[in-house]
Amino acid sequence: MSDPITVLVVDDEPAFREALRQALKREGFLVHLAADGEEALEYFRALQPDIVLLDVMLPRMSGVDVCRQIRSVDDTPVIMVSARNEEIDAVVALEIGADDYVSKPYRTRELIARMRTVLRRVSANPRTVGDAEVTVGDLHLDRERHEVTLAGQSVELPLKEFQVLAELMENQDLVVTRQDLINRVWGYDYEGDTKTLDVHIKRLRAKLEPDPANPQRIITVRGVGYKMSA
Repeated sequence: MSDPITVLVVDDEPAFREALRQALKREGFLVHLAADGEEALEYFRALQPDIVLLDVMLPRMSGVDVCRQIRSVDDTPVIMVSARNEEIDAVVALEIGADDYVSKPYRTRELIARMRTVLRRVSANPRTVGDAEVTVGDLHLDRERHEVTLAGQSVELPLKEFQVLAELMENQDLVVTRQDLINRVWGYDYEGDTKTLDVHIKRLRAKLEPDPANPQRIITVRGVGYKMSA
Protein backbone atom coordinates (compact mmCIF):
# COMPACT_ATOMS: atom_id res chain seq x y z
CA MET A 1 0.00 0.00 0.00
CA SER A 2 1.40 3.41 -0.95
CA ASP A 3 1.91 6.11 1.67
CA PRO A 4 -0.88 8.71 1.97
CA ILE A 5 -0.31 12.08 0.31
CA THR A 6 0.72 14.67 2.88
CA VAL A 7 -0.98 18.07 2.67
CA LEU A 8 -0.01 21.22 4.55
CA VAL A 9 -3.04 23.53 4.89
CA VAL A 10 -2.15 27.12 5.78
CA ASP A 11 -5.01 29.42 6.75
CA ASP A 12 -5.65 31.79 9.66
CA GLU A 13 -9.34 30.88 10.01
CA PRO A 14 -9.72 27.97 12.50
CA ALA A 15 -13.16 26.91 11.26
CA PHE A 16 -11.96 26.82 7.66
CA ARG A 17 -8.82 24.83 8.56
CA GLU A 18 -10.78 22.23 10.47
CA ALA A 19 -13.48 21.84 7.81
CA LEU A 20 -10.86 21.37 5.11
CA ARG A 21 -8.91 18.94 7.29
CA GLN A 22 -12.00 16.76 7.71
CA ALA A 23 -12.80 16.85 3.98
CA LEU A 24 -9.22 15.95 2.99
CA LYS A 25 -9.03 13.17 5.58
CA ARG A 26 -12.14 11.59 4.10
CA GLU A 27 -10.34 11.53 0.74
CA GLY A 28 -7.36 9.70 2.25
CA PHE A 29 -4.94 12.63 2.64
CA LEU A 30 -2.69 13.06 5.66
CA VAL A 31 -3.31 16.65 6.76
CA HIS A 32 -1.22 19.10 8.80
CA LEU A 33 -2.41 22.59 9.72
CA ALA A 34 -0.63 25.93 10.07
CA ALA A 35 -2.20 29.22 11.16
CA ASP A 36 0.31 31.81 9.92
CA GLY A 37 3.18 32.28 7.50
CA GLU A 38 6.07 31.67 9.88
CA GLU A 39 4.45 28.52 11.25
CA ALA A 40 3.86 27.37 7.67
CA LEU A 41 7.59 27.56 6.86
CA GLU A 42 8.52 25.76 10.08
CA TYR A 43 6.08 22.93 9.28
CA PHE A 44 7.17 22.83 5.65
CA ARG A 45 10.82 22.31 6.59
CA ALA A 46 9.97 19.70 9.21
CA LEU A 47 7.30 17.75 7.31
CA GLN A 48 8.32 18.07 3.63
CA PRO A 49 4.66 17.74 2.52
CA ASP A 50 3.63 16.51 -0.93
CA ILE A 51 1.48 19.59 -1.58
CA VAL A 52 0.72 22.92 0.14
CA LEU A 53 -2.64 24.75 0.23
CA LEU A 54 -1.62 28.31 1.02
CA ASP A 55 -3.88 31.25 1.79
CA VAL A 56 -2.72 34.60 0.41
CA MET A 57 -3.66 36.69 3.46
CA LEU A 58 -1.85 35.43 6.56
CA PRO A 59 -0.55 36.94 9.82
CA ARG A 60 3.20 37.32 10.48
CA MET A 61 4.12 36.57 6.84
CA SER A 62 1.96 36.73 3.72
CA GLY A 63 1.21 33.68 1.61
CA VAL A 64 3.06 35.33 -1.27
CA ASP A 65 6.23 35.58 0.82
CA VAL A 66 5.82 32.01 2.05
CA CYS A 67 5.49 30.77 -1.54
CA ARG A 68 8.59 32.74 -2.57
CA GLN A 69 10.62 31.14 0.21
CA ILE A 70 9.39 27.65 -0.65
CA ARG A 71 10.19 28.20 -4.32
CA SER A 72 13.71 29.41 -3.52
CA VAL A 73 14.61 25.94 -2.25
CA ASP A 74 12.00 23.41 -3.34
CA ASP A 75 9.60 22.45 -6.14
CA THR A 76 6.79 21.09 -3.95
CA PRO A 77 3.38 21.85 -5.53
CA VAL A 78 1.70 24.94 -4.06
CA ILE A 79 -1.94 25.93 -4.59
CA MET A 80 -2.69 29.46 -3.41
CA VAL A 81 -6.12 30.37 -2.07
CA SER A 82 -7.67 33.80 -1.52
CA ALA A 83 -11.06 35.23 -0.57
CA ARG A 84 -10.29 38.23 -2.75
CA ASN A 85 -11.45 37.51 -6.28
CA GLU A 86 -8.91 39.86 -7.86
CA GLU A 87 -6.91 39.18 -10.99
CA ILE A 88 -3.74 40.59 -9.44
CA ASP A 89 -3.72 37.78 -6.87
CA ALA A 90 -3.73 35.10 -9.54
CA VAL A 91 -1.04 36.87 -11.57
CA VAL A 92 1.26 37.32 -8.58
CA ALA A 93 0.68 33.75 -7.41
CA LEU A 94 1.64 32.23 -10.74
CA GLU A 95 4.59 34.57 -11.29
CA ILE A 96 6.18 33.57 -7.98
CA GLY A 97 5.83 29.90 -8.83
CA ALA A 98 2.48 28.68 -7.48
CA ASP A 99 1.12 25.72 -9.43
CA ASP A 100 -2.51 26.85 -9.26
CA TYR A 101 -4.74 29.55 -7.77
CA VAL A 102 -8.24 29.13 -6.31
CA SER A 103 -10.61 31.88 -5.18
CA LYS A 104 -12.88 31.56 -2.14
CA PRO A 105 -15.60 30.55 -1.90
CA TYR A 106 -15.04 27.30 -3.76
CA ARG A 107 -16.46 23.80 -3.71
CA THR A 108 -14.29 21.41 -1.74
CA ARG A 109 -14.64 18.69 -4.37
CA GLU A 110 -13.38 21.11 -7.02
CA LEU A 111 -10.36 22.01 -4.87
CA ILE A 112 -9.53 18.34 -4.31
CA ALA A 113 -9.85 17.65 -8.04
CA ARG A 114 -7.41 20.47 -8.77
CA MET A 115 -5.03 19.13 -6.13
CA ARG A 116 -5.06 15.73 -7.78
CA THR A 117 -4.48 17.33 -11.19
CA VAL A 118 -1.42 19.19 -9.92
CA LEU A 119 -0.07 16.07 -8.22
CA ARG A 120 -0.56 14.00 -11.39
CA ARG A 121 1.20 16.65 -13.44
CA VAL A 122 4.21 16.64 -11.13
CA SER A 123 4.31 12.83 -11.10
CA ALA A 124 3.99 12.56 -14.89
CA ASN A 125 6.59 15.26 -15.58
CA PRO A 126 9.59 14.70 -13.34
CA ARG A 127 12.27 17.33 -13.69
CA THR A 128 14.90 16.26 -16.17
CA VAL A 129 18.46 16.85 -15.06
CA GLY A 130 21.28 17.57 -17.46
CA ASP A 131 24.97 18.00 -16.65
CA ALA A 132 25.62 18.75 -12.99
CA GLU A 133 27.80 21.72 -13.98
CA VAL A 134 27.76 23.93 -17.05
CA THR A 135 29.74 27.03 -18.00
CA VAL A 136 28.95 29.68 -20.62
CA GLY A 137 31.61 32.40 -20.79
CA ASP A 138 32.10 33.74 -17.26
CA LEU A 139 28.76 32.31 -16.10
CA HIS A 140 28.88 29.01 -14.18
CA LEU A 141 25.96 26.91 -12.91
CA ASP A 142 26.09 23.93 -10.56
CA ARG A 143 22.81 21.99 -10.36
CA GLU A 144 23.77 19.80 -7.41
CA ARG A 145 24.78 22.75 -5.22
CA HIS A 146 22.11 25.07 -6.66
CA GLU A 147 24.82 27.67 -7.23
CA VAL A 148 25.37 30.27 -9.95
CA THR A 149 28.45 32.45 -10.23
CA LEU A 150 29.07 35.35 -12.62
CA ALA A 151 32.75 36.31 -13.03
CA GLY A 152 33.39 34.46 -9.78
CA GLN A 153 30.65 36.31 -7.85
CA SER A 154 27.71 34.39 -6.42
CA VAL A 155 24.25 35.12 -7.89
CA GLU A 156 21.21 34.17 -5.82
CA LEU A 157 18.36 32.72 -7.89
CA PRO A 158 14.97 31.32 -6.86
CA LEU A 159 14.28 27.79 -8.04
CA LYS A 160 12.30 28.55 -11.21
CA GLU A 161 14.79 31.19 -12.40
CA PHE A 162 17.58 28.71 -11.74
CA GLN A 163 15.82 26.03 -13.79
CA VAL A 164 15.15 28.38 -16.72
CA LEU A 165 18.79 29.48 -16.73
CA ALA A 166 19.99 25.86 -16.58
CA GLU A 167 17.92 24.93 -19.63
CA LEU A 168 19.29 27.87 -21.61
CA MET A 169 22.90 27.28 -20.58
CA GLU A 170 22.74 23.58 -21.42
CA ASN A 171 21.61 24.56 -24.93
CA GLN A 172 24.18 27.31 -25.51
CA ASP A 173 23.76 29.09 -28.87
CA LEU A 174 20.67 26.99 -29.67
CA VAL A 175 17.20 28.49 -29.73
CA VAL A 176 14.95 27.00 -27.03
CA THR A 177 11.31 27.63 -27.83
CA ARG A 178 9.03 29.25 -25.30
CA GLN A 179 6.89 26.13 -25.18
CA ASP A 180 9.90 23.87 -24.60
CA LEU A 181 11.04 26.05 -21.69
CA ILE A 182 7.57 25.98 -20.16
CA ASN A 183 7.32 22.20 -20.62
CA ARG A 184 10.73 21.52 -19.09
CA VAL A 185 10.43 23.89 -16.13
CA TRP A 186 6.69 24.01 -15.32
CA GLY A 187 5.59 20.67 -16.80
CA TYR A 188 3.78 19.56 -19.94
CA ASP A 189 0.34 20.06 -18.40
CA TYR A 190 0.99 23.62 -17.25
CA GLU A 191 -2.09 25.76 -17.96
CA GLY A 192 -1.03 29.03 -16.36
CA ASP A 193 -0.18 32.32 -18.04
CA THR A 194 2.77 31.90 -20.44
CA LYS A 195 3.80 35.46 -19.57
CA THR A 196 5.21 33.93 -16.39
CA LEU A 197 8.20 32.81 -18.49
CA ASP A 198 8.77 36.38 -19.70
CA VAL A 199 8.79 37.60 -16.09
CA HIS A 200 11.48 35.06 -15.19
CA ILE A 201 13.57 36.01 -18.23
CA LYS A 202 13.31 39.69 -17.27
CA ARG A 203 14.46 38.93 -13.72
CA LEU A 204 17.37 36.83 -14.97
CA ARG A 205 18.51 39.62 -17.26
CA ALA A 206 18.36 42.11 -14.40
CA LYS A 207 20.79 39.90 -12.47
CA LEU A 208 23.08 38.72 -15.28
CA GLU A 209 23.19 41.39 -17.97
CA PRO A 210 25.40 44.53 -17.79
CA ASP A 211 22.56 46.34 -19.59
CA PRO A 212 19.27 44.43 -19.16
CA ALA A 213 17.57 46.66 -21.75
CA ASN A 214 20.09 45.46 -24.36
CA PRO A 215 20.73 41.82 -23.41
CA GLN A 216 23.87 40.11 -24.70
CA ARG A 217 23.59 36.80 -22.83
CA ILE A 218 19.91 35.82 -22.96
CA ILE A 219 18.82 36.68 -26.49
CA THR A 220 15.20 36.89 -27.63
CA VAL A 221 14.49 35.17 -30.94
CA ARG A 222 11.26 36.86 -31.91
CA GLY A 223 8.31 34.57 -32.40
CA VAL A 224 10.30 31.52 -31.33
CA GLY A 225 11.97 31.70 -27.92
CA TYR A 226 15.34 32.41 -26.33
CA LYS A 227 18.97 31.40 -26.65
CA MET A 228 22.03 31.69 -24.42
CA SER A 229 25.09 33.36 -25.86
CA ALA A 230 28.61 33.60 -24.45
